[in-house]
Amino acid sequence: MSQSAPPPPQPQSPIRPEAQPAPAAQQVPQPADGDPFAQQAPAAVAPQQPAPRRGNVALGLVAAVVMAVAAAALYGMIIGFTKHEIGWAAVGVGFVIGLAAGRLGGRNPVLAVGATLLALGSVYLGQLVGEAMIGADQLDLSFSEVFFQHFGVVQDAWKEAADPLTFLFFAIAGWAAFSGARKAAG
Repeated sequence: MSQSAPPPPQPQSPIRPEAQPAPAAQQVPQPADGDPFAQQAPAAVAPQQPAPRRGNVALGLVAAVVMAVAAAALYGMIIGFTKHEIGWAAVGVGFVIGLAAGRLGGRNPVLAVGATLLALGSVYLGQLVGEAMIGADQLDLSFSEVFFQHFGVVQDAWKEAADPLTFLFFAIAGWAAFSGARKAAG
């Protein structure tokens, strides 16, 4: 059987003769996994703040209203110049309204519903603008005179010209606004 020999004496440092290993009571215990920093408390860590809320519902709705007015004017001009309703333009109307609402307003479901309703109103207003442009061209009057002074006549002309395709464009714009708002907020 072999016997273990006692450990050799440790030489003392010539600079500091008193530097010897610390007694066991003064040593910091090491964790079992070997990570020496695991039990040390972090120095001056700020408390965790909740993530800032993204978006503002009021701002999203205001942006959607502004976009709805601009999109209605553009959609109406497209109808007035081409004398036809165009499906991709209705998709564009709905999508830009939903995009504005979702980007600035965030994930609130009120924004998707509000964007949908604004898209329906925007398509309707755009179709009225288009009817007024067509009527002004046929009657040799200015657009503003036809639209503002004879608005009832413009609405009657819209009712007569409305067909199932007209209402399909409403549905398309509403769907595009709803899905645009949801995707933009995501």
